[in-house]
Amino acid sequence: MDIVIVDPHDEDVLASWHGVLHAVDQADRPATADTWSLDEVRAELRQDSGYWRRLAFVARDAGRTVGAAWLALSLQDNRHRGELFVAVLPSARRRGVGTALLDHLEDIARTEGRTVAGAESDWPTVAGPKGAGWPGPEFLAGRGYEQVLLDVQRRLSLPVPSGLLDELAAQAGAHTDGYELRSWVGPVPEEHVAGWAALDASLETEAPTGGLDLEPRAAAIAKVREDEQLFAAQGRTSYATVALDAAGEVVAYTQIARSRDGTGKAYQEGTLVRRDHRGHRLGLAVKVANLRLLQDAGLGDVDRLVTYNAASNEHMIAVNEALGFRVVEWAGEFQKRL
Repeated sequence: MDIVIVDPHDEDVLASWHGVLHAVDQADRPATADTWSLDEVRAELRQDSGYWRRLAFVARDAGRTVGAAWLALSLQDNRHRGELFVAVLPSARRRGVGTALLDHLEDIARTEGRTVAGAESDWPTVAGPKGAGWPGPEFLAGRGYEQVLLDVQRRLSLPVPSGLLDELAAQAGAHTDGYELRSWVGPVPEEHVAGWAALDASLETEAPTGGLDLEPRAAAIAKVREDEQLFAAQGRTSYATVALDAAGEVVAYTQIARSRDGTGKAYQEGTLVRRDHRGHRLGLAVKVANLRLLQDAGLGDVDRLVTYNAASNEHMIAVNEALGFRVVEWAGEFQKRL
């Protein structure tokens, strides 16, 4: 068996790598997987990023691609971590392919000075919060990875009835005097980008992190603009809403990314209310306004919105359930000291 790095400009190798990811999701979780399209992952791997180094690999057995993996290394913050993922075709499992790929990724991470490896896995709710009997979590647990945070994938069927949005907007409006909501499609307006960057940077550590070894991320307008460039390359469209306080500062934000891959998906990206402005239903207010923005723009083939929340994030879960989100599956975040 050979492990080969993927040249993102080699269409054949890239397609074989993505083909394994797609095949594994369809075999293991056909109704719940939210696999990115080949166009979307191609754009990410080809991006000349100032914030991430992204590497992809394939495992080949007698010339056949049987495994796929990726490693993401942050270049600015959390430079002690390496984020990784491994997938093996069901027909090639229990033959050491996954272990060989994982060892390869961990060796690179160590060489790069990383001391913590992070990984994620998804599984059906019937397997319970630990994923008992499921390939992904059991593979990671058997190789020294500890589940340190439990997430839940939820989906919202679109469109949301306008009557429900009216009702929820009224509920939020009773608590949001003194705040102004602003919404837009596309890049963040220049007058709001600094406040947006500050909230976006704090999302990873303001949301529940469980036992994840994470340091706060520095706010960077350049990071916001780089993310927007990636969206454009992927063919995704951003729908965003912020809440402004009396001084015009961004104190809450939310974002939806609409995919153009033909699968009918849109993704709920970050939502956060600044700590000193919580208790005013701003999270609900911005999410309702943003759903209106998405729906008023015309849904086309988009029929569902996908989101992930920490299972312990009771406030955001309550907001999502009020909007109509329903549980689809578990998602675990795992960690290992290298």
